[in-house]
Amino acid sequence: MAKADHDFFSCMTEKLLLPEHEFLRAPEIGSVMVQGRMGGTGNAFNMGEMTVTRCSLRLRACGTTGHGYIQGRNKMLAQVAAICDALLQTSEAQTVIRDIIQPLQMRAEQDAAKLARQSAATKVDFFTMVRGN
Repeated sequence: MAKADHDFFSCMTEKLLLPEHEFLRAPEIGSVMVQGRMGGTGNAFNMGEMTVTRCSLRLRACGTTGHGYIQGRNKMLAQVAAICDALLQTSEAQTVIRDIIQPLQMRAEQDAAKLARQSAATKVDFFTMVRGN
């Protein structure tokens, strides 16, 4: 969900009936410090800040709590992510997996395959020619 683009995610969530809920923390925009590691294995260092939107809520019907954090400034997307998190803890989990998670996973796999094809098209094979002596 965190990597889904807004348009596709919105299209998928239209299939899901959003249940009544109350906010524990209304969607709010903030920033988090992003850390990196040199070469992926070195000591951690602060790369910079990233904008995030977070939301926490409780479903009225069953009291299940859900939390959503997304990159960027989209409050509705954070709210839907929190609702999905809460629903995944209920008997509606299979519906969320079928209608939201699996289509998002298929989309991510298609995007990765497309990127691999585009990268393969630009591949250059280098070889060494031996000089005749």
